[in-house]
Amino acid sequence: MPDALPTGPVAHSAAGPVGRGVRYGIDVGKARVGVAKSDPDSLLATPVRTLKRDLKKRYEQTVLMRHLLEDEAVTVYVGLPHNLSGGHTPSTQDALDYAAQLQELLAEAGSVAQVRMVDERLTTVSAQRQLHQNGLDTKASRAVIDQAAAVAILQQALEVQKSQQRPAGLPLA
Repeated sequence: MPDALPTGPVAHSAAGPVGRGVRYGIDVGKARVGVAKSDPDSLLATPVRTLKRDLKKRYEQTVLMRHLLEDEAVTVYVGLPHNLSGGHTPSTQDALDYAAQLQELLAEAGSVAQVRMVDERLTTVSAQRQLHQNGLDTKASRAVIDQAAAVAILQQALEVQKSQQRPAGLPLA
């Protein structure tokens, strides 16, 4: 999938080479947030959990922050939803807002982790298809679909990172 994102509240700066460290992938949905993480060598993305979205209390961000800080995450890749032609969807601003809040919380906690936005076109569709092939129906797999989408977001970012020797996506402004 392409690495280009539409213009908006993201910075267009080049990033240097990547080092070791745990990276996270986040799939932000209206009802749930899927979470995945990599090993310190950034070879493989694995599911962590699905958090129920709590728009008023932001409980899921507290739980997510605990994971990020305990693992000393170096990069958090948040999926940025686009339509197939690359334009914004109703969920685009929600993902940007979520990422901005996450970046703010990380900075307040003294973390050096960078939040980066990556194109997530078709990751949920791909995750659903894969789970159906493994015999899970949509109702039974709702919670793991979000984790699988987060794994797809992160694995894609790790592959870009490895091939281009720079972090994938774009940082928030």
